[in-house]
Amino acid sequence: MDQVRIGIIGVGGMGNHHLGYLVKSEVANARLTAVCDTDPARVKDALARAGEGVQGFENADDLFAAKCVDAIILATPHYFHPPYAVKGFENGLHVLSEKPAGVYTKQVREMNEAAAAHPECVFSLMFNQRTRAAHQKMKQVVELGELGEIKRVNWLITNWFRAQSYYDSGGWRATWEGEGGGVLINQCPHNLDLMQWICGMPERMRAFCFFGKYHDIEVEDDVTAYFEYENGATGLFITTTGEAPGTNRFEISGDRGRLVLEGGKLTFTRSLVPVSQFLKEFKGGFGEPEYWTIDVPLKGDSGEHIVITRNWIDAILHGKPLLARGEEGINSLQLSNAMHLSAWTDAWVDIPVDEDLYYEKLQEQIKSSTGKKAAAGDALKVDGTF
Repeated sequence: MDQVRIGIIGVGGMGNHHLGYLVKSEVANARLTAVCDTDPARVKDALARAGEGVQGFENADDLFAAKCVDAIILATPHYFHPPYAVKGFENGLHVLSEKPAGVYTKQVREMNEAAAAHPECVFSLMFNQRTRAAHQKMKQVVELGELGEIKRVNWLITNWFRAQSYYDSGGWRATWEGEGGGVLINQCPHNLDLMQWICGMPERMRAFCFFGKYHDIEVEDDVTAYFEYENGATGLFITTTGEAPGTNRFEISGDRGRLVLEGGKLTFTRSLVPVSQFLKEFKGGFGEPEYWTIDVPLKGDSGEHIVITRNWIDAILHGKPLLARGEEGINSLQLSNAMHLSAWTDAWVDIPVDEDLYYEKLQEQIKSSTGKKAAAGDALKVDGTF
């Protein structure tokens, strides 16, 4: 195979974004051959944009049966990512799923097991923020040991502001039944993925979620969570979609210094000696280690989603290592599930999360869930929002 035929399942906001760069041939050796959506109006619109040679389907099973694709991009509401991925694997298709991997870890674990049963299928996840130079540099500094042992992780990410009209744009949005959560499951999978990708997974957490604090929604739009790691390090994660202007500050403190990412600028403050050594040996009372500050040079970022898609295609055709393996999507979901469960039970939650208990509590939320019907064919424009 020298070209990968791609089908997009779900041609709302993100699906249309993927369609846009594929029809412009911005991903080498990839060709869009099918689109699928349960909304006929969206299928019609997507076909009009895609041009000749692209088939349209209103049912994913019909797309699979047509044998017109080698790979699928999943851009459906969150609950449908695992079942469509599983069907894709069963049909011998490569899969690239939008984030999050799913809504609850039990479902995502089953998806990962299906991927393992079909090793011939390349499975990737759209964690496009892993492609950003700043995030790659932070991971590099931590992995090289330049920061020393991590002591504290803080991420204040409150610039995810959304107006009520955003939530009103789709009947599935901001409902337990349709979306499975709010800011944690929609906006923050990127941030939670990056935290675990760079710093590792915590052992337990305590979280406080406020549901519909700023918006007329039933899911969380304001969250504060406290983490504890195996080595004694702690973490704090704060996010909301109801504050403006917002802040985006990611800070990692280690025994040899501190990394701060804010405003597109990455700063590394490095101590001459380990802090743990200095505090034991220094006799002057109020002193502190000598340190210096470095503005870490960053290469320009461009086309994050395209980079992940190109990487996926290169993995399919040439065996190139994936930037974001699909199986890793369960990690950030462990964190968001633990935050929800902590808020629902008003208690500490260990990680890995109790999957059966989470599922039980989620079903309780779904039973009281209400949905709003969006106008047929509506799709938000998402360019520039990620």
